[in-house]
Amino acid sequence: MNWCILIPIAIGVICALLGYLLGQSIARDENNQIDVSVYKSRIAQLESDLAKSKTHLNVQSILFDADAAKAVFGKKIKENDLTIIEGIGPKIQELFHNHDIKTWKALSECSVAKCQTILDSGGSRYKMHRPDTWPEQAKMAYHGKWNALLDWQQELHGGM
Repeated sequence: MNWCILIPIAIGVICALLGYLLGQSIARDENNQIDVSVYKSRIAQLESDLAKSKTHLNVQSILFDADAAKAVFGKKIKENDLTIIEGIGPKIQELFHNHDIKTWKALSECSVAKCQTILDSGGSRYKMHRPDTWPEQAKMAYHGKWNALLDWQQELHGGM
């Protein structure tokens, strides 16, 4: 066979193959650009929905009334002082603070099982404590229901 015919045919096949591969990569890039624009519009829509829901959300913050707490308990109460919860002392409060539970609200949203896990992490000296009522007491303190909290604590006798 003649080399003058084979060389142009081989070059033509190679160029056709390279053209095909180049065309495929350009098509992929176009598809990726379409995907990116679809995802960007979806993100913009979700951000818009989030902004709308934040404006519609009516969050009421509950203000701490130190005078009302003092009138009921007969002593000065500091806001988010976990030691007013029957069964929680300074060491247990410190243990809860180490686990990022630093407010009455945070404790009120905590499950009894999580409270027990936190106590267990402190070692055997905390085994005698029973946190069954702590979240509910914290909820009362957070909502400023001082009379109800004091009445309940007088019935509890040590957090039981």
